[in-house]
Amino acid sequence: MSYRNTLGIGQNFTVDTDPTFSDETTDEQSLADESFKQIIDSGSITVERNGKLVHCMTIIGQIEGHYILPSQNKTTKYEHMIPQLVAVEESDCIDGLLIILNTVGGDIEAGLAIAELIAGMKKPTVSLVLGGGHSIGVPLAVSADESFITPSATMTIHPVRMNGLVLGVPQTLYYFQQMQERIVNFVCNNSKMPPEKFRELMLATGELVMDVGTVLEGKEAVEGGLIDSLGSLSDALDRLYEMIEQNEKKNE
Repeated sequence: MSYRNTLGIGQNFTVDTDPTFSDETTDEQSLADESFKQIIDSGSITVERNGKLVHCMTIIGQIEGHYILPSQNKTTKYEHMIPQLVAVEESDCIDGLLIILNTVGGDIEAGLAIAELIAGMKKPTVSLVLGGGHSIGVPLAVSADESFITPSATMTIHPVRMNGLVLGVPQTLYYFQQMQERIVNFVCNNSKMPPEKFRELMLATGELVMDVGTVLEGKEAVEGGLIDSLGSLSDALDRLYEMIEQNEKKNE
């Protein structure tokens, strides 16, 4: 039985079930256990099709940034994501990256940092939005070379918000405006949605009960140019392997 060791991305090892090799089996089984532990700890796995290796990363729950969130929160820690992205980009074994998103948003600067890293990768990248890509999840969704969304998923676009103590001075509002423009510019540079349309959706009233903004369903997100295609896991993987083959031909 063959496993992929995501601790050393792309490395192969074999687990032999023959009882006559019990010592080797014990050592190799421990490596397999480490691989499964990596799936549990970071939600990542490396898969293979026709000799092509794809690393799958998940961005779920709330993006945790500079402050630790309560233990009952489902979080994605940016200090875990950044080393994984560097490892994928530098690995000679990994051919492409699949990002699966179902996030309610979170720390803006941490989410934008992850999105910038994904957008700056040379290896083919594809994102798939399941459930929802809310708030800072929007830049994360569009950061890949090509993005997919399922019909039942939604994208929530709203202005920058902050919890806790806020100083009621003009500089605070200017800081919010600057951060908001950084997000607008990133999203529009990495998607087909015009900045004017994105700002209109961001500041819309009457859509959300307790907030300003817009919720786009999967089909609406594609029609508006925010997401590239409507599809699910098989569509995203097929497209990623196609991009990998195109990339290899280009580099020949």
